[in-house]
Amino acid sequence: MSKALVVGLTGPIGSGKSAVAKIFADNGYKVIDADKIAREIVEKNSPVLALLSQVFGDDVIDDNGTLNRRLLAQKAFSSKKGTELLNSITHPAIVSLVKKRIEDYKTQGFDKIVYDAPLLFESKTDVLCDKIVSVVAPKEVRIERVKARDNMPLAEIQKRIKAQHELSYYTEKSDYVIYNDSTLSDLQSRVINVVERLNEAKDGTI
Repeated sequence: MSKALVVGLTGPIGSGKSAVAKIFADNGYKVIDADKIAREIVEKNSPVLALLSQVFGDDVIDDNGTLNRRLLAQKAFSSKKGTELLNSITHPAIVSLVKKRIEDYKTQGFDKIVYDAPLLFESKTDVLCDKIVSVVAPKEVRIERVKARDNMPLAEIQKRIKAQHELSYYTEKSDYVIYNDSTLSDLQSRVINVVERLNEAKDGTI
């Protein structure tokens, strides 16, 4: 079996990473979802959940012992310091599980893997990837997408966007940039173009 190609997929909130990841999956890539992994590490009675409770307050755990994600987000994303503190707690556990998941998929014979991670660079999991793809879109477009998707108050959306990096943070660190500022059909064409280029590079034809 040839060496597996691991592609890191990232971008700011509302950029459309999930839609891009689905197109990758439809074109033969096995997808690892960082958000799902982030949920796994904070399951009931987990060490990470206990630490989050100590740092951000007991009320971030509901009466049934599960994480109150909305409250944690409100507390963590209210400041840059809070965001960095949250990341310092969750990232080591995420990195460990991502490494295991990649190796498991390689062992199972998958030779094309996409790691969909909004905090790819911040968590330093970009070092696990052979190529980096960023999905970006104008701020106004991203705000409308998040509003429609999460039914979140505008002020909270703006707070989350403010806590994130400028688009150049993503574009300057990436091998490929996908602009998701048009229709789904246009997005699909742009993603497939990148997929074809990645496959060619993997096969050594470019």
